[in-house]
Amino acid sequence: MSKITLQVTGASDRLDRYLADQLPDWSRSRLQRLVEQGQVMLNGEVCTSKKATVQTGDSIHLTIPAAEPLDLLPESIPLDILYEDDELIILNKPAGLVVHPAPGHESGTLVHALLAHCPNLKGIGGVQRPGIVHRLDKDTSGAIAIAKTDHAHQHLQAQLKAKTAGREYWAIVYGSPQANSGTIDLPIGRHPVDRKKMAIVPIEKGGRRAVTHWEVLERLGNYSLNKFVLETGRTHQIRVHSAQMGHPIVGDPVYGSGRSIGVNLTGQALHAYKLRLQHPSRGEWVEAIAPLPQEFLKLLRVLRQRNASQIEK
Repeated sequence: MSKITLQVTGASDRLDRYLADQLPDWSRSRLQRLVEQGQVMLNGEVCTSKKATVQTGDSIHLTIPAAEPLDLLPESIPLDILYEDDELIILNKPAGLVVHPAPGHESGTLVHALLAHCPNLKGIGGVQRPGIVHRLDKDTSGAIAIAKTDHAHQHLQAQLKAKTAGREYWAIVYGSPQANSGTIDLPIGRHPVDRKKMAIVPIEKGGRRAVTHWEVLERLGNYSLNKFVLETGRTHQIRVHSAQMGHPIVGDPVYGSGRSIGVNLTGQALHAYKLRLQHPSRGEWVEAIAPLPQEFLKLLRVLRQRNASQIEK
């Protein structure tokens, strides 16, 4: 257990925002959890509201509890390792593998596999998500980074927050965009009716800014191979933005068209192709490229053959 004391200076601000600004090595979500758990005292009194206002002269005392024991059993699940050292590991996650335990997925997750591969991950970044810096949907494949130390976890999360880490995705979508490239800047929030889905939601109604840059890599008749680069990292961001463009991702059961393509896919044709980040200690840039999965390559071959046949006609 450790303690941090802060003396507020400057303009008034929300408590969680102030803490995130003052403690850049900590994620805002983790600081919010500490507030909700009663680990923050504002002017000598426990404060459990992340929206509380702090102003010049206020004193804040933050207690950081020791990591809770992790009550998960390691499982020997094969891992496709793209990069690994003492501080981080980058994996090529297959479609169909859930990242962390959740209702309905209490075992067989990437976290269970990581605990078998790296037993010292227990407690890193939280109880149920040891070392997880960012996530990929169950049916999205590709590069994902995991921190092996608290320092690496805080450093990598800070990179994502500052938008210095680069994440490039490839996807096969329905249709062919008129332009060759563009940017989608539309806020995303929880769907107002179907709470399992995300949707374009105005910021004043709870949406959060979401920015996706896209580029057509290859036109395939009624389909396209597109590259997406994330500026923000909202839940289902690429899937929602691509569907909003009128070009949903092939195989997406939630935001897609449901049309048959003649190729069986484990999930949507969305792959985290490249991950570029700064090493937490050495400062050098680490870039990992996750090879396209066989299902993705098969779909590309089929679409190229169909397109070639249509051109010949």
